[in-house]
Amino acid sequence: MKKTTLLIVMMLVAAGAYGQGFEESVPGNDTAAKPKVQVGGNFALQLQFLNHHADSTLIPLGKGMNVPTANLNLDAVLADGIEVSLTTYLSSRHHLEAWVKGGYLLIDKLPFINSPAVTRAMDFLTFKAGVMEINYGDAHFRRSDNGNVIRNSFVGNYIMDAFTTAPAIEGWYRNKGFLVLAGLTNGTLDPVLTRYNAGTQTYSAINMGKELAFYWKAGYDKQVNDNFRIRATMSGYHAANNHSGSLYFGDRTGSRYYLVMNLETNSPNDVDPSVNHLSGNFGPGFTDRDNSLMWNLLAKLHGAEFFGSYELATGTSPFTGNSFRFHQYAAEGIYHFGHQDQFYGGVRYNRVGNSLDNSVGRIQVAAGWFPIPEVLVKAEYVNQQYKNFAIYGSNAGFDGFMLEATVSF
Repeated sequence: MKKTTLLIVMMLVAAGAYGQGFEESVPGNDTAAKPKVQVGGNFALQLQFLNHHADSTLIPLGKGMNVPTANLNLDAVLADGIEVSLTTYLSSRHHLEAWVKGGYLLIDKLPFINSPAVTRAMDFLTFKAGVMEINYGDAHFRRSDNGNVIRNSFVGNYIMDAFTTAPAIEGWYRNKGFLVLAGLTNGTLDPVLTRYNAGTQTYSAINMGKELAFYWKAGYDKQVNDNFRIRATMSGYHAANNHSGSLYFGDRTGSRYYLVMNLETNSPNDVDPSVNHLSGNFGPGFTDRDNSLMWNLLAKLHGAEFFGSYELATGTSPFTGNSFRFHQYAAEGIYHFGHQDQFYGGVRYNRVGNSLDNSVGRIQVAAGWFPIPEVLVKAEYVNQQYKNFAIYGSNAGFDGFMLEATVSF
């Protein structure tokens, strides 16, 4: 079963963004005399031609090149069915210096346990543990991650971006297309043992045992034939108490739309891309209590691809205790054509609203070209509008064109 799954994943990755891979499998290493090490990289370069407007005064928005971004990926198969992976951000919008995204151990087999029953069970089980990208929902598989933008057919990610890295452990069961996943995490991007509140001059010890979050996924993923694939999943994320849950505030690399909607406050921070690194996003931010659900549907038939997402997030803020309720839906259609599907065009609509009647809507129209599977050049027109935001007034938004080129290997 896993050899078939791995073959499908390799075929999909070779097709670039069209061939989206989801949960991983470990490449075989039957010789296991020494680790098999693979070094990879992702490089991305953008040109931004955006305009923004509001009833309030926004900073002048220039046009030109954004900070180039890059990732360094190290993967090593340590034994048959056991792999370790490490990703380092070499440059990002939020940090120009190199810093680690995370690393994890992926286990498809247990060769050190001599048990036929365990061997049979591991035909269907996979375990993953480390500081890693939380596998909540399917939208995070299609997003840009700093220099790794080749899996995103568009330039921007979703407005409410459920993405974070945190210490976690996951277990998956996969059999005949059915998938069940369960995971446990501390839910925090930057774990600490003790916090200090300068305003009240008080200390508070952090007890991880009280802050654990549970997440899960269930679904069906089937390559029905050479021309048709279907995947449908439902996911949940549940944290009862967290000093700074980062599920919706975990993208340390920043959004792809630099400086949009920044107000003039006569401060150097107004034009610092790293200060408001999530410009263009909208969501609950850090959370205390968080109950989130996401439904996803992927369908591919010949060159046509559809991906849909609906998400509901409820909970409380860790700083004010205020309740929040956000909902998001997104739908995208992409058509791939040409020799080995090297060209594509697509449209995505994305909308986020909350219980205060604030809402943000976005449409993206994109086209891309893979000269070879490891190289992608893409262009996007984006139009995003804000409604019922007091800081912007009644008429606010941004629009324009983005160009992006990437090499991934």
